[in-house]
Amino acid sequence: MGGDVARQRSSATQRWAARLAIVAAVAVVVLPLVVAGFKSLGLAAIVLAGFALSAAGLWWAVSRKGLVRVLAVALAVAAQAAVIGFFVAVGLFWLVIVIAALWAVVCFEGWAALAEDGGQVAPAEYRTAPPERPFFIMNPRSGGGKVGRFGLKEKAEALGAQVVLLDPAHVQDVAALARTALADGADLLGVAGGDGTQALVASVAAEYGIPFMVISAGTRNHFALDLGLDRQDPATCLDALTDGVELRIDLGRIAERTFVNNVSFGAYAEVVQSPAYRDDKIGTILRMLPDVLTHHIGSRLSVQGVGVSIDSPQAVLVSNNPYSTDDPAGLGHRERLDAGVLGVLSIKVDNAAQAAELLRGRHASGLTVATAHEIVVTAEAPEVEVGVDGEALSFPTPVRCVIEPQALRVRVPRHRPGVPRARARLDWRRLRDLALSRG
Repeated sequence: MGGDVARQRSSATQRWAARLAIVAAVAVVVLPLVVAGFKSLGLAAIVLAGFALSAAGLWWAVSRKGLVRVLAVALAVAAQAAVIGFFVAVGLFWLVIVIAALWAVVCFEGWAALAEDGGQVAPAEYRTAPPERPFFIMNPRSGGGKVGRFGLKEKAEALGAQVVLLDPAHVQDVAALARTALADGADLLGVAGGDGTQALVASVAAEYGIPFMVISAGTRNHFALDLGLDRQDPATCLDALTDGVELRIDLGRIAERTFVNNVSFGAYAEVVQSPAYRDDKIGTILRMLPDVLTHHIGSRLSVQGVGVSIDSPQAVLVSNNPYSTDDPAGLGHRERLDAGVLGVLSIKVDNAAQAAELLRGRHASGLTVATAHEIVVTAEAPEVEVGVDGEALSFPTPVRCVIEPQALRVRVPRHRPGVPRARARLDWRRLRDLALSRG
């Protein structure tokens, strides 16, 4: 009975949140008409024009050099300043602030009302016996020295694990280390390091069908985030050795190499290949991006798959399962790692008008968001630059990316933070039904 009461309260909260969201949305439309009448349409056009000019200015800023770049930045800033100045001059800047606040209410309450409609499915968990001879590879430099700072080597060894610390002064073949450990009887492979190292060792674990463990000791820990692990205290990941469950997740493969997060083609891949990128990231990006975006350097790409056909995009991201679209970039996290599909995100912008159209978000013609089981990327050159889980590599064309469903057994702590819940899309029909419902 207590559970029914909790669900009723939850439903009541959702209904009132939906009503508030709709009332705020109506106010967003009605308030300008009450204050300015049909002149409000002209005011809206001024706002849209300001955003369009700023978007065009930003496109010229990243795709041009020298004086044109300076003028483009000035245009982007001036457009917004002119819009603000106009509303201040006509005494309606307060209206802009109120509308922005009302729209914030619409979003916040709408997401709250639709929270149960997020559609997120928890991955299946399997109870398995703890490993008897776990083996870990740890990078002492990863994440600014998290291995030493959190005492990961000592804590893992105290739990019966064998640990190999990578030597920062020498390049080591982590896949070979993993294979040697398996030959010596290891029954679990784990990595405390970056996602690139995670992918190499995960590939070996998948090949031999043994469990793999992730310790969130990298810098960004994207893979750990999508597994629901604690990224603040990587030592908690070791709880999986004594009180853990297994997940079955997908792996991506590009040619013969495994990736756990994503591979990128085009602008990002070209820039990170530059020798100067490591020492001067911003300067290298500003110097190279105009030539990459205008196709003066790098090869023109073509992306093909079932239901996917993209010609000459500036940037392509192929991911192991699609990224969530609950944020503007759509790259916050992946809700699932076991859906059995690749995510595909590409951007094609050839002029300022197309750059301004990106304000439409997912509806912009230059933005492609799709899923596929296999993607083939071709280029004019015999070889193309690719960023694989953040590592700069080159592959002969055509490049084939595929998904390998449930290829990897991942052991995680039974108690863990979990994957961040995706925000529900603002579905106005669903909000209306919630607002009119009586329970």
